[in-house]
Amino acid sequence: MKVEFAPLNIPLARRLQTAAVVYWLLSFLVFAGVCLGIAVFLIIRNYWFLYLPYLTWLYFDWQTPEQGGRRSEWVRSWAVWRYFKDYFPIHLIKTQDLDPSHNYIFGFHPHGVLVAGAFGNFSTNYSAFKELFPGLTSYLHMLPYWFRCPLFREYVLSAGLVSVSKKSVSHVLSKEGGGNISIIVLGGAEESLDAHPGKFTLFIRQRKGFVKTALTHGAYLVPVFSFGENELFNQVSNPKGSWLRHVQDKLQKMMGFALPLFHARGIFQYSFGLIPYRKHIHTVVGRPIPVRQTLNPTSEQIEELHQTYMEELRKLFEEHKGKYGIPENEALIFR
Repeated sequence: MKVEFAPLNIPLARRLQTAAVVYWLLSFLVFAGVCLGIAVFLIIRNYWFLYLPYLTWLYFDWQTPEQGGRRSEWVRSWAVWRYFKDYFPIHLIKTQDLDPSHNYIFGFHPHGVLVAGAFGNFSTNYSAFKELFPGLTSYLHMLPYWFRCPLFREYVLSAGLVSVSKKSVSHVLSKEGGGNISIIVLGGAEESLDAHPGKFTLFIRQRKGFVKTALTHGAYLVPVFSFGENELFNQVSNPKGSWLRHVQDKLQKMMGFALPLFHARGIFQYSFGLIPYRKHIHTVVGRPIPVRQTLNPTSEQIEELHQTYMEELRKLFEEHKGKYGIPENEALIFR
């Protein structure tokens, strides 16, 4: 394989952007394990004066990820996130104004490998979110087990991330007078295994819990499609029925998260590595679907609203795909 090396005269800004993406990757792929290792080390070496105060804090703070979290505007404003956004770069596009007197559920698609667009747009202060949607506060939901990892939970909480549990979503959507947005990556870990460049497979047909939650709280549904999300990494071929996909599916069911075998470029060369490609991410926020509060929705009501949501998501994709280089014959595949 011919290796394409990066030129030596790269501008400082681009070097800083690459460093920011490396930090982001390490913080989510390695930092959790490091934090867990530190906690185990302190307990094994019996540094009780360090771990007992933290365990006490953890006991009283355990429910915070399900009660709106504990965001830090200082952390969300770190300069590293500006360079992270500019690396790809990441863009947020609004198609319609949102009334801040309502609460909303943003259904984010596709998952991609590492959901870079969702994090860059909704968990940092360097996207256009505040300018485009004044009076609204975004809450990006992630799997609950991340908040069970000592020390690491404090880091992700500071970025404004909260649990994707039913209790957590309900808490966000219960705000009197509106103004909150729950951002849920609906395809979940399962969808990441189909995050191949040029593919648009979404796991949505069996995802109906968010619809029931929207009805229960009267939260408006908003489809969001992030063009370019699946272009950031290549994956080892894993079609349905292959031995690799069988192993990945088994591990996903056992552990709750998927293990896509992804690769892209390196730090000093462009031929192989785990650094994502520099591909534009255009996260397009669609039209809101009005939802009338129904405390005990029937299965028919849930199914009807779910169908409406999928139709609006498909319309959003079709209306904007041409702007972002997607061929006219490409279409969404719902599973």
